[in-house]
Amino acid sequence: MATKILRTVPHNNAFYFFTGIEQYSGKFAVSLADFCQKIKRIDIKSVDFHFKRRDFQKWIRTTIGDAYLANEINRIRELVQGEELRGQIHQTVEMRLTELKKLLASEESYVEHE
Repeated sequence: MATKILRTVPHNNAFYFFTGIEQYSGKFAVSLADFCQKIKRIDIKSVDFHFKRRDFQKWIRTTIGDAYLANEINRIRELVQGEELRGQIHQTVEMRLTELKKLLASEESYVEHE
């Protein structure tokens, strides 16, 4: 499971950051780790735009395959905006990445000992 969630997806399945309808930022993410890095620097308008539309959650659930993380992002209150929202999303994704990497490392060490 961790391997699937941490994989890099093809460009046609990437998350493309927009600041509004038909306003592409020129930035995209092809993995959860890439998304975590980009969310820190992307235009704040893009963060607010996609969060209101639940685009982050949809991409994470359907393309990345991590329903748990999508649900955790859904828990962030609708009233949060701007830098506070960016910080909460980044922290949530970063914590999940850390958890998945630990899980992957333990799975790999288990396989090596067989």
